[in-house]
Amino acid sequence: MGRAKMPKKPEKIVDDQAASTENPRKILKVKYRDMARNFQDFLIVECRMSPKTLESYSHDVRTFLAWIQDCGPQNPKAWSRQDLVDHMAYLREEGFAAITIRRHVAGLRTFARFLLREGDIDKDFTADISQQATWKRLPKTLSGDEVEKLLAAPDEGKPEGMRDGAMLELLYATGMRVSELVGLKISQLQLDAGFSIIHGKGDKTRLVPVGDVAKERTRNYLEIARPALLRGKVTDFVFVTRRGGGMTRQAFWVRLNMWALSTEINQKVSPHMLRHSFATHLLQHGADLRAIQEMLGHADISTTEVYTQIDRDSLRKSLDEHHPRG
Repeated sequence: MGRAKMPKKPEKIVDDQAASTENPRKILKVKYRDMARNFQDFLIVECRMSPKTLESYSHDVRTFLAWIQDCGPQNPKAWSRQDLVDHMAYLREEGFAAITIRRHVAGLRTFARFLLREGDIDKDFTADISQQATWKRLPKTLSGDEVEKLLAAPDEGKPEGMRDGAMLELLYATGMRVSELVGLKISQLQLDAGFSIIHGKGDKTRLVPVGDVAKERTRNYLEIARPALLRGKVTDFVFVTRRGGGMTRQAFWVRLNMWALSTEINQKVSPHMLRHSFATHLLQHGADLRAIQEMLGHADISTTEVYTQIDRDSLRKSLDEHHPRG
């Protein structure tokens, strides 16, 4: 999918190689790690939960904390119902079963009550949450114009800007997950053939096409910016930092929002929004749902079908805004 062919219609950046948000064992900040440990002690000593429930709730809380560390407010007192809703929508898009997401909600309700008691938060961010509404919530997307502005934002005159531009372009061109993007190895790029090999969830491999604009920006990055960043260091990762290692999810998320702010996009932008936008824009321009499923790496077509609802909502909004009798 080439962007040019689409029909018209600061926080310190961390560069150390960290695990992905899907991994509940990813490196957590000290305060979050302490929260998780204290909560686990609470479950053992005061709640006397069964080993199975203890393991599930502890896992769910660490998963939430890993996500909030990358994508949410860093001050727990600022956590809101909307952050929980965004987290659950993310889990659903990642392919978590509805029953698993409902368990997440239950575990996080207990976690929120514990944090209230400890004085770590002032209000229960899980209050009045509907489990059904949570996991069925539609993903947020960017408009075509917003995507164009975002992709044009990085400063191509600097190695970091050239790298960021290639990452944004490739993310939107392929719809890959951010964990797949930062984990991409040189051997996975088949730019001459116009494809990239993606190693996705559950060790599943898929081929995704790479459009002309993304190929050009990625080639320019590989030939010019990557050697300048590595300065003789050697790594298999495609996207690197001056430290010689691969880019992390957290660092990319911070830089993405830096570029988004420079374009005056009036909403918080996450890497997943580009993935959602990729799928939504393909559907709006006539792509087959099964093809989108394959490119996104969804095991179940029902996960992909959420984008048909977004498209219907878009059509309804267009009718309401532009039809004289809408």
